[in-house]
Amino acid sequence: MIDLWSWPTPNGQKVHMMLEECGLPYRVIPVDIGAGEQFQPEFLAITPNHRIPAIVDPEGPDGHSLALFESGAILIYLAEKTGRFLPQDKAGRYVCLQWLMFQMGGVGPMFGQYNHFVDYAPEQLPYAIERYTKEVGRLHRVLEKRLSESPFLAGADYSIADMATFPWIRSASGRAVDLAEYPSVQRWFAEIAARPATVRGLEVLAERRRRGKMTDAQKEQLFGATQFAAR
Repeated sequence: MIDLWSWPTPNGQKVHMMLEECGLPYRVIPVDIGAGEQFQPEFLAITPNHRIPAIVDPEGPDGHSLALFESGAILIYLAEKTGRFLPQDKAGRYVCLQWLMFQMGGVGPMFGQYNHFVDYAPEQLPYAIERYTKEVGRLHRVLEKRLSESPFLAGADYSIADMATFPWIRSASGRAVDLAEYPSVQRWFAEIAARPATVRGLEVLAERRRRGKMTDAQKEQLFGATQFAAR
């Protein structure tokens, strides 16, 4: 059974969805990032980067236990372990990885910066807000163009590239984005949201999601000096 250290954020949810799609048995170990549990020694032993998610698969390659962090790496590993959701042909594989990297290097970081400067920064910085608002819009336009040409990001079939991107699009309205302006993205989103494994994956740790405004103590754990302490 795979041990999964996670929290109900987009980076955690993409792995929840993949595990549900593949039907692999797994045990969830919650890591409350607002309470600083990501800095506990037992978690740092798995991921020195103190970010969720992380997994330990006791039945890894060649029968040896394998610990992995970084959600993109975990998705690739699970796809190769099961032979699912990553094209087998070389060209298709690289197209899929291309869109997975688009999420990892673009959608996730840029949407996260928007969230930080709009919702959590101690002062409103118009330059930063304008920059990341424009970047969020640009990335939606890239997705719209691709999905107007293809049912899914990697092509005709649902893949880890879609799983990686979907949780970030769920909060579009919170970034002042109206999905109706991106009809192909809206079509793609609705199709993935209706998948039973998506529904199950989003239910993982859903009861632990933060409600209301972030407290000062939570902000310190996520954005303050604690984040940068040597470990």
